[in-house]
Amino acid sequence: MNNATTEAIQNTDQDKVIRKELSRVAFASLIGTLIEFYDYFIYGAAASLVFPHLFFSNMPPTVATFVSFVTLGVAFLTRPIGAVIFGHFGDTIGRKAMLIASITIMGFATIVIGLLPTYAMIGIAAPILLVITRLIQGLAVGGEWGGATTMMIEYAPVNKRGFYGTFVQLGNAIGVLISTGAFALASALPAPAFLSWGWRIPFLASVILMLIGIFIRLKIKEPPIFQKMAAERAKNRLPIVAVFKKFPKQIFLSAGLRVSESVVGYLIISYVLQYCTTRFHMRGDTVLLGVVLGAASGVISFPLWGILSDKIGRRTVFLIGSLGSCVLAYPFYWLIDTGNIIAVYVALIGGYSFIIGSMYSIEPCYLSELFSTEVRYTGVSVGSQLAGIFGGFTPAVATALVAWAGGDFWPIAVMIVVSGLITALCALGTGETRGRDLNSDMMPVKPQKKGSSAYLWKAR
Repeated sequence: MNNATTEAIQNTDQDKVIRKELSRVAFASLIGTLIEFYDYFIYGAAASLVFPHLFFSNMPPTVATFVSFVTLGVAFLTRPIGAVIFGHFGDTIGRKAMLIASITIMGFATIVIGLLPTYAMIGIAAPILLVITRLIQGLAVGGEWGGATTMMIEYAPVNKRGFYGTFVQLGNAIGVLISTGAFALASALPAPAFLSWGWRIPFLASVILMLIGIFIRLKIKEPPIFQKMAAERAKNRLPIVAVFKKFPKQIFLSAGLRVSESVVGYLIISYVLQYCTTRFHMRGDTVLLGVVLGAASGVISFPLWGILSDKIGRRTVFLIGSLGSCVLAYPFYWLIDTGNIIAVYVALIGGYSFIIGSMYSIEPCYLSELFSTEVRYTGVSVGSQLAGIFGGFTPAVATALVAWAGGDFWPIAVMIVVSGLITALCALGTGETRGRDLNSDMMPVKPQKKGSSAYLWKAR
């Protein structure tokens, strides 16, 4: 056997190992964000249907709903802190350890919420404990998404980063699917049983997902590109300082890129549920079915948007989504405000698969391509979590605006247009990143023969 043949066999074996690890990392990223969003979305549903009655029962109904939505948003205040903490150790120690820590903390906080006593049991201590656990959730999520995103993109082939990045975001769609499905089943119970114990089941069930996620993440390895840059990482004792020094513009642009999908996302998963059940007296489980259908459409549309971004570019797809949200804002409002459940379903499916899908699905690759390897975990985490404040407080702001408008839904359309314009401007300012080398020089990759190992794996 000659040297050329031996080398070819070795390269083939190496590619098989890399592809196997890529599949494992893709599944680990998906399961982690699935748990993250499962935990977050069951809280959003509970903030609409449960917490105003059980944790803020001493307040008038409208005030109780507003305060309940505020607790949904407070976690977004600690998410940037979590991004700095987890990003620091993720860039200095390793991605894997932080991903295991974040999923563990998130899971335990969710279980605790399912065990909390209500206001009728312990008074003011109940909402205080609820807020504390919510803040802990925020810390964990601050490190989860950026870590999963960084890990996935650092493993992905350069010409398929958009597609593989959607595996991180599919955790969102599947998490919504499972969480809203679980809450729909629980809310179908008789009202006394649901408010007494039924609402707790989806929270406690997260222990199963947490254990699965920990088991899978224990088996993954650090990305090769991260391991090779030990010397560069050693120079950055404080990644948060380094990232603001090297990439200040990218930090704030990446935050702006997430504004539109964050606003629309939290309107769909939380506020629309409250609006339809209070204004049109729809059943909670009936509206939740619409969210489930929207999430199901996302499972199909997210990978398609990722593939499209690999073909025509990240910025182009982002502009399609952000400007499209401005165009569709009022049709979305009109459909919701008909009070017709079929129209509501159409709005939720369209909003999830098009408005959210076109932007949210490609954020892992778009944001990761803005930062170099030695500070990528920190940069992606901090940039993305700064935008979370917009999404986290969206239901509370929407509640206040609709109340100010006399119960009409039109201010929601204005919110969607404004957030879409912000994201479109940031996409224009960010520019195109498709094909960039993930190494610290951040230079575009020179095109090579399609299908070759060098072409597929140069970014590592």
